[in-house]
Amino acid sequence: MYRNPVIPGFNPDPSICHVGDRYYIVTSTFEYFPGVTIWESKDLMNWSYCDSVLKTESHLDLDRSPDSLGLYAATIRHHNGRFYMVTTNKYKKFNFVVSAEDIHGPWTEPKFIWQTGIDPSLFFTEDGRCFYTSNGETDPYTKSRGIFGAFINPDTGEMLE
Repeated sequence: MYRNPVIPGFNPDPSICHVGDRYYIVTSTFEYFPGVTIWESKDLMNWSYCDSVLKTESHLDLDRSPDSLGLYAATIRHHNGRFYMVTTNKYKKFNFVVSAEDIHGPWTEPKFIWQTGIDPSLFFTEDGRCFYTSNGETDPYTKSRGIFGAFINPDTGEMLE
């Protein structure tokens, strides 16, 4: 038997990855510190609090962030022995990526991705390249939105050709 929701409390925008015998979910934390909550499970039904990704002031600039802004829609991935987490600081209008060998950290300092937008994600290709996507405004007059995508270096945030 399991309960619904399987993760108690307020945990919007979940992103999941599977490593070994564990599943990890990260969720949005908006203007709250520490940032980006990590949940852990072995069976996808019983979840427990694991840790938070952004635990230091240098990781997370929420200065003057109003209610319901801050960190949106984090994504977690695992590739070649490292965890990668990418998210949007909606109030500050930037995206960034951090990484760690262990889910409990230490996590690297944020590497900024100089492309506006929300709901960022990472995809690692079979040849090891990292593809970044986000949803952004394409026309400030009509407020139309589009998908942005580019290969990046996830260790620096730099966009590649």
